Amino acid sequence: MRAVLARTAALAGAFAAGAAVAHAAGIPHLLRLTSELQRSRERILASREEERRRLRHDLHDGLGPTLASLAMSLDAARLTLACEPERMEPLLSDVRDRLAIVVGEIRDMAHGLRPPALDDLGLVGAIQSYAEGCCDRVVVRFDGDPAGLPAAVEVAAYRIAQEALTNVRLHAPGSTVLVLLTRDAELHLLVADTGPGLPETTRGGGRPKSRRGLAAMKEWAAELGGGCSVASRTGGGTVVTAHLPLTVAEAASGYHRPATRPRNPAPESARTAERRRGSGH
Repeated sequence: MRAVLARTAALAGAFAAGAAVAHAAGIPHLLRLTSELQRSRERILASREEERRRLRHDLHDGLGPTLASLAMSLDAARLTLACEPERMEPLLSDVRDRLAIVVGEIRDMAHGLRPPALDDLGLVGAIQSYAEGCCDRVVVRFDGDPAGLPAAVEVAAYRIAQEALTNVRLHAPGSTVLVLLTRDAELHLLVADTGPGLPETTRGGGRPKSRRGLAAMKEWAAELGGGCSVASRTGGGTVVTAHLPLTVAEAASGYHRPATRPRNPAPESARTAERRRGSGH
């Protein structure tokens, strides 16, 4: 009996020691994952704030002054109409041309916020449209119901697929590509090609040369709490897989910024006040 107890105690001690060793061995891995997650969040935050800064710059320093200039041109046209109506034609033509430029700038900003193909064609149609001509053959398939996907998930899936297809267009134009989307609690995306696979530097953990490359796909997925991986297939080809949680995106879509207090209304001009008094209001 004592031998059995001793043997049991020895086994328990060995098990505890093994568990302690395994725990100690796993600590560096957990620390590395935590550090990578922190760096990923920092990159996402920096990228988002940079995009907001760019948008503010475009609105404040680009679109704003252009609209103010157009307002001044219209004032000049109004005065010209009263004094020299024969000079109206070139003034109005100039205003129209500048308005066309402003409309183009607004359209470019809107396209940067959300690809218009998603609203015009849906997620599957948008991917199919972008994939045309990128390689010998592309099959795009959605297993499940694509209706009602959160907007953020649609954008992330489209951008990841777009980046993967761009890489195919550049590095494997003679390959065949399968784009497969499946839906459960998450949206799963797979883009598999029959090309030469990843460069050796990327396989060994090297960093991509461009922000809008492999790292960008991972960050688009991480913004939604998902993940993205890129690997070479056995026998040739590259596989991009991503999973995008639907619940996180749905919760984010229900968030509304707190209402800000309205600014004090601009005082009436003397001419407007006089007009109001003259009309009896």
